[in-house]
Amino acid sequence: MAVTFTPLTNLSPMAAPAPSSSVLIVGNFLSKSRGNRSVCEDLAERLTNYGWQVSTTSHWPGKMRRLADMLSTVWRTRNNYWLAQVDLYSGPAFYWAVAVCTLLRMLHKPYILTLHGGSLPEFGRRRPWAMRKLLRSAAAVTAPSLYLFEAMREFRADIQVLPNAIALAHYPFLLRDSAQPRLVWIRAFHDIYHPTLAVRVLAQLQETFPDIQLTMAGPDKGDGSLQATQALARQLGVEQRIQFLGQVPKAEIARWINSGDVFLNTSSVDNCPVTVIEAMACGACVVTTAVGGIPYLCNHGADAMLSPPGDVDAMVESVAQVLGQPALAAALSRNARSRVELLDWSAILPRWTSLLRRVANQGS
Repeated sequence: MAVTFTPLTNLSPMAAPAPSSSVLIVGNFLSKSRGNRSVCEDLAERLTNYGWQVSTTSHWPGKMRRLADMLSTVWRTRNNYWLAQVDLYSGPAFYWAVAVCTLLRMLHKPYILTLHGGSLPEFGRRRPWAMRKLLRSAAAVTAPSLYLFEAMREFRADIQVLPNAIALAHYPFLLRDSAQPRLVWIRAFHDIYHPTLAVRVLAQLQETFPDIQLTMAGPDKGDGSLQATQALARQLGVEQRIQFLGQVPKAEIARWINSGDVFLNTSSVDNCPVTVIEAMACGACVVTTAVGGIPYLCNHGADAMLSPPGDVDAMVESVAQVLGQPALAAALSRNARSRVELLDWSAILPRWTSLLRRVANQGS
């Protein structure tokens, strides 16, 4: 389905697209139904703002209906776009991309594949033939991190790194020159993001920092992780120290990040999480597990504190260092902001438009 977006401002000017510049973006456009705003939604909005004709699919929350809508849109709007950009995930969504790309090839439409998810490399190793065939069928393949670039280039060598971008102006910077014991966790409640680890960290820190508080925000993915987190908080006697916000609108993310000084990222599988980038942009002191693409995004002791996945003691020690050493907190805060300034849309969007134009010209 085609989407009309509100024009954006405060972006660097670039050459206007040709009248024939038209693209179909295939991904999860679920911000209205589930509250999750994906990178593809931001990309569609930015391209539209610069005059591109953008069609998108799909906004349907149900998996089968979403797949049906993707295929229907590819066919029904075939005269409205020159090329497509398709998000590629692991699991069942991989086969959705296969179906979409098969139809695009039948229609002689070139497409760009964009890799997502920290578990995609392992999925590819279990299905190397299918992964290699799909990636090599694309006009171009992009990855949002050096992690995925390195982990996936066995399937295709010329993957291009196009980082996840943010609108930096939407994230007010607060220098944490003396971090207070206010922790923030923003992610979906799902087992791969290990939300119970944040509760265990809080419980161990409460004796040393009697005023410590934790804010947890994110949608319930329905695998029991939210209930397990709440039950553990009661069991450890810290339920009064935790505020559960539920799903937070994208426009309020920065406000909630800036309500605390230490941002916890506890995931056991990850790639290049936008929430961590957002926290760094706000100047929060990021304490995160060193999984997937995180070590490519963050430098331990410089702009974040990294710990092994699932290691409660290591994460507790990192938080304690941040809270007890004002000079460390200030350095992490300042360096984090500097690091992600290169990820503003004003820097990333021109790279997208250049790639899209090249693929469109090749397919014309």
